[in-house]
Amino acid sequence: MKTIEQINEKISSGKAVVLTAEEIIDYVDKKGLEQAAKEVDVVTTATFGPMCSSGCFLNFGHSKPKMRITESWLDDVSAYAGIAAVDLFLGATQLRANDPANTDYPGDFRFGGGHVMEKLVAGEEVQLFALSYGTDEYPRKELRTTFTIDDLNQAMMVNPRNCYQNYNVAINASDKTIYTYLGQLKPNMKNCGYSSAGQLSPLLNDPFYRTIGVGTRIWLAGAQGHVYSEGTQHSPTCERGLLGVPSEGAGTLALTGDMKKMDPEFIRGVSLKGYGVSLSVGVGIPIPILDEKMLLQTTIRDRDIMAQVIDYSTDYPERNGKVLGNVSYEELKSGTINLNGQKVEAGGLSSYGKARKIAAILQEEIRSGKFLVTQPIAPLPVEQGMKPMKEARS
Repeated sequence: MKTIEQINEKISSGKAVVLTAEEIIDYVDKKGLEQAAKEVDVVTTATFGPMCSSGCFLNFGHSKPKMRITESWLDDVSAYAGIAAVDLFLGATQLRANDPANTDYPGDFRFGGGHVMEKLVAGEEVQLFALSYGTDEYPRKELRTTFTIDDLNQAMMVNPRNCYQNYNVAINASDKTIYTYLGQLKPNMKNCGYSSAGQLSPLLNDPFYRTIGVGTRIWLAGAQGHVYSEGTQHSPTCERGLLGVPSEGAGTLALTGDMKKMDPEFIRGVSLKGYGVSLSVGVGIPIPILDEKMLLQTTIRDRDIMAQVIDYSTDYPERNGKVLGNVSYEELKSGTINLNGQKVEAGGLSSYGKARKIAAILQEEIRSGKFLVTQPIAPLPVEQGMKPMKEARS
């Protein structure tokens, strides 16, 4: 049994043994669980893919004369101004004003909040247009200016739901093409879409949230951030398979970090034809190896992670709970799954290559003593369901 303090002492002295969630599998096979648990201090996990429930708070400082912004647009994308005078919140899925959306179906959705966030992290110039009704202390009623992230006092990424634990696989059983947030789906189950790093994914390596909790230090697009809460729709009560891997979406994380310290390679605006816009985010989370049980859970393999296949033409939108089958991430990553005797082309929206890169970067940061692991200040719920929306009866 190790403590966080003991692991951090090894990290600070440059002696910590750090492996990625890919490397640890063969290492345990070679060394055995007991010996590997003595030697290994941290396993790094990572993921990179679209995470719609993302956004940022921006503080602009005060204009002269002062203005209490009540409506605002960043590169023509509406930002929420119902906070304080010059604080705005921009959501990743907000469309640019006058975007035709799906009027000419399927729409292209070429620009939105995620793209503005990508420009900010890349240091590019963004236009702010703001309106106000004016007050005695904030008399200005209109403002148009340009800025970069360096002109802001704060740019804080605040993502209410990232890192879904084991999201489902989308397929289309209808006779026409459909467009979803998991990509374009051909008719008659010709292809399927998924978005997860599988065996590298953070919450699949700590399925019961022993080391990942509120306050856990994370790697968020190159910056050191934190888990600030359970994510929205966190719903860990479900059936679980080998090593506690949930059979469905289950846990989520709410993450925050300083956008001024982020790397533009790991923040990308996303356009999803026929669906909308989003933001691809890179996340890395270290798993401190406290004991053999913790180490064992980081040895999960793609072949042992089973995901539900859901028909997005009827069963998903109607929320009827029907599951067409279960497939492993080994199958998904091979590019073809076998669903009830039918071969189906598989494609992922997440980038496993970037997830590997993030896990390696975090590994090096820990080895060099730049990144210490943390004890959560509060655990994430391990028993909790998710309520459906309450709808008034007509």
